[in-house]
Amino acid sequence: MASPAVDIPFDKRYKCWFCEEPCRGLFDYPAPPFCPHPSLAVPACDECLKLARQQPLTSIYECRLAIKDALMARYAKHLAIGSNWTREELEQSEFECKIFGGFKKSAWFMFEVARDRINARGWPLALNGIPLDESGADTRFTFDGLEFASVLAAVRHYVGIWSLDKQLLETLLGLVGHERFGYALRLCRLHLGSTPAMKQMLIRDVRAELGQA
Repeated sequence: MASPAVDIPFDKRYKCWFCEEPCRGLFDYPAPPFCPHPSLAVPACDECLKLARQQPLTSIYECRLAIKDALMARYAKHLAIGSNWTREELEQSEFECKIFGGFKKSAWFMFEVARDRINARGWPLALNGIPLDESGADTRFTFDGLEFASVLAAVRHYVGIWSLDKQLLETLLGLVGHERFGYALRLCRLHLGSTPAMKQMLIRDVRAELGQA
């Protein structure tokens, strides 16, 4: 059963909630029991839709943060243009050959598109005219005495120091919620050398434990 679509402001019609690029698709987010908001569907461009399906995490807000990180990594070279040049410097540059002439003409535009997609904040979510509680938009997360900007930041930290399977950890968190972050970490550490089949078996076991099989 499809989740209800969020209300869309008139000036945001046909825009992706994640990056505000033109779109016609919807990302359906069936909320798990521990989610701070109900199931919903938000407009999404093709690229953000694919990214969202890979990493739904524990709320639509954390999903958005994960998408921003993925876009930032994917378009790092485009974003670097704005760090290395100003628009005026590019316009006044002496890039006139066939290869660099094209870069001169398109570089700043590529930077602006990437920057605006990363900075896009979407719009406050509402269903049938009823605004959602925005407290879930605060993604700060504390674990083991450390405060992280988000669960995703904590995932990156522990994946980095323990060489964990990032996808497995994110999948487990999507099942058990970030309140059981330590439990998900322990399972990942126990399955460091496991085969893909064993990891899939672990996921099935966790689903069964939660009555989601």
